[in-house]
Amino acid sequence: MPGFQVVTMSFPEQQEGPSRRQLIQWPLAVAAGAALGGEAAAQSAGPPRLALLIGNRVYPTPFDLPPTHKNVHDLRDVLQRRGFEVTDVLDADVAQTRQALEAFSRKVQAAPPDAVVFFYFTGHGLQVDAENLLVASGVNPSAQSEVLVRGSTVLSGDVVRHLPKRPTGLTMAVVDACRTSIRAALAAGDGLNQVEAPPGCLIVFSTGAGKPAIAPAVETLNTFYTASLVKLMRTADDDLSFSDLFRLVKLDVQQTMQNHPLEAIRRLAQSPFIAENTQVTVPLSPRKADDGAPASRFKSADEEADWHRLQETIWPPDIVRQADAYLEHYPRSKLVASAQVVRQGAADAATILQRNDIRLYRRSFEAGSDLGAAYRADLVKAAHGDKDAAARIGRQWRTDATSGPEVSRYEGWMQFAAELGNGIASYELALHYRRTDQPQPAARWEARARELGYTPPPTLDHYRK
Repeated sequence: MPGFQVVTMSFPEQQEGPSRRQLIQWPLAVAAGAALGGEAAAQSAGPPRLALLIGNRVYPTPFDLPPTHKNVHDLRDVLQRRGFEVTDVLDADVAQTRQALEAFSRKVQAAPPDAVVFFYFTGHGLQVDAENLLVASGVNPSAQSEVLVRGSTVLSGDVVRHLPKRPTGLTMAVVDACRTSIRAALAAGDGLNQVEAPPGCLIVFSTGAGKPAIAPAVETLNTFYTASLVKLMRTADDDLSFSDLFRLVKLDVQQTMQNHPLEAIRRLAQSPFIAENTQVTVPLSPRKADDGAPASRFKSADEEADWHRLQETIWPPDIVRQADAYLEHYPRSKLVASAQVVRQGAADAATILQRNDIRLYRRSFEAGSDLGAAYRADLVKAAHGDKDAAARIGRQWRTDATSGPEVSRYEGWMQFAAELGNGIASYELALHYRRTDQPQPAARWEARARELGYTPPPTLDHYRK
């Protein structure tokens, strides 16, 4: 099929909440309203914002990726307007890529702990021995494993772990990685591997583990994922958080591809992957130095009270009802987009909790004072459908015992995390059942991990430590 090339990474669709269609048709209309003008962002009064964009188009025939340079150019423009100092690198070999990463890492190391850091890669990406590789320019993505390892950087070791942890700031790593034909994409099963984010970090793939992503085969168009990212970064309200932005981008990518006129593209509709462990809420735009006192996000005291009530609720069915009421009462609120994201995540969580085979109950969402603020924060995130927060809660209940309330709660939370889409949690749960001589549930959750595209690291003998 001429006119298209294909990109890597989407995990299987999660179960849809009752208003999935309504939400998927909505995002841009309400996210818009504070569209950026043509001027670069004025100097901000907030912490520094640093970005490194790497775009590789030039690969051996037939693996060239025409949209890559436009991806980098358009994203650079919108990041600058959002207050970022941007460095971009095009068509870099592995040595040049490492030099750019080292220089960027030194700049980030010198920045204050509340800095906002943005890393972006667009090009070919794949996994070897469970490690996610970002393939340098000039390297054949179909080469033998040892060639790919030498000619690539590793997402976890060379990028994420190389940047300092920022519990009071935010580090984002966005990977829009590629294949080269729709036919190959339809048969693809070796996309990037699932990851979990370290504290203060948010990691995004243009599509999920082991799945393909597609891109136009012309240099005048963006890839599907970057097109949505740029569009929403350009039009979204300044107060929208980066966390909510990436969830809106995910919905917009799904909407765009599911409604595409080409049936093959509809079949390959991407479901972008998000791994999040953020500690603070960072808005899309910083406050400018000459803004004076920040304007209120709320038009009335009632709206503010209802919003805070929605944020504090931690039982998913209740969250759905409160979000519906908020959206009905305050349809022109600055926080409509955020309320829609909360509602959809809670609806997904509520659907899973209705199942008899998921042993997690309302009392599990009660946050006692003895559990601490970090536990409660993860509890709120899990109630909003955050698969990684649910897994972190589950691991806190893990014990060497084979029965009792701690083990039961560990199993329930890990089941919940797995059904929300965490393949790593699913595999850990399979190992737990294997150790406790329960072969049937072990097989079930190992199969779920494979369905979600998770490949265990062979060097750990299939154990995560």
